[in-house]
Amino acid sequence: MEIEDIKKSGLLLDGDIFFDHSIKNLNWFNIGGKAKILFKPNSLKGLIEYLKLYALRGKIFILGNGSNVLFNDDTYQGTIIKLGKSFSNITLLDNETIIAGTAVSQKKVSVFAKNNNISGLEFMSCIPGSIGGGIRMNSGCFQKEFKDILISIQLVDFKGIVRSIPVNKIKFNYRSIDLPKDLIFLSATFKGKKKNSEEIDKYMHELNEIKNMAQPTKIKTSGSTFKNPIDQTDKKVWELIRSSVTNKISYGDAIISEKHANFFVNKKNAKSADMKSLINHVKKKVKDRTGVKLELEIVVVE
Repeated sequence: MEIEDIKKSGLLLDGDIFFDHSIKNLNWFNIGGKAKILFKPNSLKGLIEYLKLYALRGKIFILGNGSNVLFNDDTYQGTIIKLGKSFSNITLLDNETIIAGTAVSQKKVSVFAKNNNISGLEFMSCIPGSIGGGIRMNSGCFQKEFKDILISIQLVDFKGIVRSIPVNKIKFNYRSIDLPKDLIFLSATFKGKKKNSEEIDKYMHELNEIKNMAQPTKIKTSGSTFKNPIDQTDKKVWELIRSSVTNKISYGDAIISEKHANFFVNKKNAKSADMKSLINHVKKKVKDRTGVKLELEIVVVE
């Protein structure tokens, strides 16, 4: 991938561009090598300019909060695009409708909704990812998902064409949506219901207490490693793992959380290869013992 012209044009772009940039500190696992190019657009105009300059000469990966990704140890041979402050605005469309930039965290959007007496987004307070990642994953917990509150998505494709997609044109699945990968989500419109902010705050507090009791915090993890196999068994994935694998197993510094079996942890300096070995080991053990084929919830970036 020739990038000399991109290097020369870098100063003219409305954004910050880096070459051979470490991605280890851009994800919660704290794992990974480098990105051939890392671009942080300052505006939609800057993003479109870069997409047209890059002209699909290599891969593109859109990185949000990095809370559910596993990067390789070597160099990503393409562009990683990370949206910043210009894509983090949250505004009210009306007294029940919120428009949020996709770079903002789900937690901030849930707090904004609470402060404006809008219910329905409380579950987001328990999810560490960005709005963009939430759309792509159809994120959810406590019996609520993005599909339940989403009205439309504003996006740009890799050719720089901006458009909006209404929710009725999107097929939602468990932890995925049926939209092409060559789309960069810019903002999303959500619809809630009016409710007293004190009641909303109480419910959010209850949800977070339940989450914190069950899940590890303040460690190098990317949350749920596997999806719950809802079409194969009524058991939760953590139950399948706990009954099939000892939590003492480790590959290098890649281990299974003692608190929650579906949370895999970088104890110190785990490599991508270590984490993948742990993932494959668990998949095999669960399949051999229960017959259930596990599917990843985290995104492995090749």
